[in-house]
This record gives sequence, structure tokens and C-alpha cells, in this order.
Amino acid sequence: MLLKKAEKRFQLATRDYAEPASFGHTLRGFLRFSEAVAAKEGLTSQHYQAMLVLRGWPDGQSFSIRDLAQQLLIKHNSAVGLVDRLANEGLVVREPSTVDRRKVELHLSSRGRQVLAKLAAMHRDELQRIGPIMERFFSELTHDQGNSGD
Repeated sequence: MLLKKAEKRFQLATRDYAEPASFGHTLRGFLRFSEAVAAKEGLTSQHYQAMLVLRGWPDGQSFSIRDLAQQLLIKHNSAVGLVDRLANEGLVVREPSTVDRRKVELHLSSRGRQVLAKLAAMHRDELQRIGPIMERFFSELTHDQGNSGD
């Protein structure tokens, strides 16, 4: 009885549970896919994310370990360790900052760009595959919100 009152109070139907569950399943599937293809290249998912953020940074703007930490939502010392591993693998290069000599700028190496391009292409294909599922979810979600005041 209490359950039904809560659902009635918040105007929830079975679909309001099923849609986020389906969305979560699709998202977890994509993350698992990402981990698997990164692992085939000898990388962790976090390595791939770091390289992706670095490559996606606007051209001409310096990119620091601090920027990486902020973008990945990790602590600075964790970002340092991540960059150490990427540099040891020859995927990232540290260079003295042209603006502040106390800082270093990060750049993808030639090898890093090659590995990232291969992974990004596979991720793009997977996103194109699951895109219609995600699009339907968000379309229904925004459509439902638009009608909630009717």
C-alpha cells in the first residue's frame, strides 16, 4: 500500500523505472565495450579517457596535469601517476610550458595519436550503433517533460 502511495505521489509508472534501467544497461554496455577495446591495446579505460581529453583539448591551448585532473575528476597526484604511465608507454610527452617554466604541458606522441585514432574509430562505430537507443530515450524523456504540465 505504501509503495503505491509513493508511486502515486511522484506520478510514477512502470515505464518510469524501465526506461532508466534500460538506459543504464546501455551505458554500462558501452563502458564495458570501452574497457575491452582499450585492454586489447594494453590500456586501461582511464588511459583512453586521458588521451581522449588531451586530443580533444582546443588547438593552441596548453594542457597541464591540472587540466587532466579536472577533466577526469581525479586528484592531482592520481593524474601525475596516470601521466607517468602514459609517458612510460610512449603515448604522451611532457614539455616545459611556454608560459610558465614551473609547469609542464602534455602532448600526445605520434604513437599516442595512432593508438588513440584506432580506439576512437571503434568507439565512434559503437556510439553510432547505440545512438538510436540513446536518442529514443532522450527524445521520450524530453517529450514526457514537455507534456507534464498538460
